[in-house]
Amino acid sequence: MPPPLLFDLSQIDLTVEPIFDKEAVCRVNPQRFEMQQLDGILWYDKEKSQILGYKDVTDKEFWVRGHIPGRPLMPGVIMIEAAAQLSSFLLKEVFKEPGFIGFAGIGEAKFRSVIEPGNRLYLLGQIIKYKHRGRSTHVETRIQGVVKDTMAFEAVVAGMQLPKPK
Repeated sequence: MPPPLLFDLSQIDLTVEPIFDKEAVCRVNPQRFEMQQLDGILWYDKEKSQILGYKDVTDKEFWVRGHIPGRPLMPGVIMIEAAAQLSSFLLKEVFKEPGFIGFAGIGEAKFRSVIEPGNRLYLLGQIIKYKHRGRSTHVETRIQGVVKDTMAFEAVVAGMQLPKPK
């Protein structure tokens, strides 16, 4: 049985225009082309360190042709990438962390349902650990992926501030 959702989706109007659209996400997150897995942000609460984003899964995704022919299913690794991008956006835009936030780890991952083209994947996130070490930041964010009122996946993604390239 899946855990309860991080926050009550029925309290959020899911039909509104995003507060940050795909273009705004691109101003914050560096992923582009096939690797951009976050289409918008619908809501956030800085005090509770919570955020709600989404990914509209289309039949044009790069993985559709090969994963799985005749029944395209979003790969788990792409679900985790979407989760990491949500966490990075929360840190950089809401908490104003400078620099590049890189993926540092994954824990407690469970895949509970399929995600297919035509679905909107809602990404619920909440920071559970946030540390500054010297000039570096480390964060852990619990993420839940929801499609049609069903939890499709859950995980804790870790991120850290990476130094500028030389």
